Parts: sequence; C-alpha cells; structure tokens
Amino acid sequence: METMLSVEKLGKSFKDKQVISDISFDVRKGEIMAILGPNGAGKSTTIRNIMGIMYPDAGTITFQNNAAQEIPRHKIGYLPEERGLYKNVKVMDILLYLAELKDYPLDKAKERALDYLKKFDLEGKDNVSVEELSKGMGQKVQFIASVIHEPELLILDEPFSGLDPVSQELFKQEIRNLANNGTAILLSSHQMNLVEEMADRLFMMHQGQKVIHGTMDDVKTQYANFKCTIRGENDLGELERLPEVQRVEQKEETAILYLSNDVQPSIWLKSLPDHVVIQELSIDRISLHEIFIDIATNRKLIKEEGEINA
Repeated sequence: METMLSVEKLGKSFKDKQVISDISFDVRKGEIMAILGPNGAGKSTTIRNIMGIMYPDAGTITFQNNAAQEIPRHKIGYLPEERGLYKNVKVMDILLYLAELKDYPLDKAKERALDYLKKFDLEGKDNVSVEELSKGMGQKVQFIASVIHEPELLILDEPFSGLDPVSQELFKQEIRNLANNGTAILLSSHQMNLVEEMADRLFMMHQGQKVIHGTMDDVKTQYANFKCTIRGENDLGELERLPEVQRVEQKEETAILYLSNDVQPSIWLKSLPDHVVIQELSIDRISLHEIFIDIATNRKLIKEEGEINA
C-alpha cells in the first residue's frame, strides 16, 4: 500500500519542555490511521507540525516524497479541533472561497458543495450565514470545507465533536467512503468506540512519546487481555479465587472478570465450577477505551510487550 505521509523521529520543545520526542509513523493510501492519546500527549503538536503551522526541532515529515516545506497544500484537507469559519459569511460563499484557496475549479466545487449539503441534511442552507447554523450544522460545513477540493491526505482532529448520534453515523460513513476511494486519513479523536470501529491502524501517544503502534487487530491481540462478563448472583470472593482471574469488578448481579495474559478462553470456560450462577455470559478482549484509560492513568492493568510493527 502506497505511503502518502511519513513522519520520522519527530521532536518538538517549547522552552525547556519536551512536548514530543522520537515520533515516527506513516499514513497509507486508502487507510484510516488514528493518532490517539490523553490531553497533553502531543497529538495537536504533531498535527500542527505536519500542517506546517509550526516546525519541528528534530525529525522529518514527507508527503509523497516531498519534504515538509514543499508539501503541496492543495492535496491536503484539514479539519482542525478549533473551528474557524467566518460567521457572517454565507455557507456557499465560504466553501467556494476555501476551494479557490486550494486552486480547485469553482464550478466543480459548487457541484460538490451542493451534493454534500444534501448528503448532510443541509439542503437549502447554502445561502444561510454560518452564524445562523447550530453547532452540529457548523461542524458539517467545516467538514465539507476540508474535503471539497478532493484531498489525497485528510487530517481530522476531533471530527465528531458536537455531533448527535445520527450525524456521527453520517460522518463515519463518509470518512470510510473517502478511505475506500483512496484518501489517506489521519484521525484524532477521544471517542474510542468510534475509533475502534473505524481505524485500520493506530498510533497512541502518552507524554509526548509512542506507547502503541500497529493494526487494530494486532493491538487488541497483543495488548488487551480477555475479560468475561457474567450476570448472576455470585459471591465476589469466590469469583476472585477462580483460576486465571486477575481482578473482578462487580455491580449488583453483574461481574466483570479480568483474565490473566495468554489465557485460552475455551479452556478457561470449561474450568468454571458448576456452582457459578450464569444467567448471561460474554467473553471478549478489553476495549480500546479501556486500553486508553489504562495508559492515561498508568494503571498498568494490560500486559506490556514490545511495539507492534504493521
């Protein structure tokens, strides 16, 4: 798969504080690459270096073998976390203006804008000023602005912020459609459930450094232990004494049993004593949300292994 963006050994400091250190990843054509981490991890700094808003102290950024200073900006779309549309300008005017800045044909831009407005349930809003839109509507217009020029690389920083569940689904479908059509997408979001559904690979940062890098499947396999959820009236102490159980979280009649590394679920299930009351049972791996919390809070409840290269 063709590499569109390559970040190599990126480093950036502000005064005496090292914000990011030795950050390396790539984004490939037609994939969704998630860059994750708690507040202050260095995600926004990394994205701003990629966009040329600031420049790194160390490392290199290349887009289709072009160095950072030579990156063709008309090939990149960017949805920033801080929204910045001109409030007193009509929706169509701002979209065409931003398309023109990217040297995109205005007749084609208008056609794409009208198509997107219809797709995002904003039909008839082309002559409405941005300040008259709700927060969610404004978010949709900002998204359209980031893709109207058909970018080859799309950087999305918290794209689901302010959206209701229906609009989130629309965005998810469109982001996946763009990837399927060859757009390389770098996605930053704190909504781990959406990232887990969408991302092909992920790069997780903490305190300016890499902690996880790999495909979603490989990350879940290598970093996430299994957990078993049992609904039934059971004694907490008895559950904690079951083999291969590291800890138990119990609320009313539902207990979550976190299992030890490398446990074989099919074998473990057969070892459950007959007296364990099971009204419902499910077993799966720890979610990306739980991995994120574990890393962000240094709880170290997941197993620690080397980097996943994928």
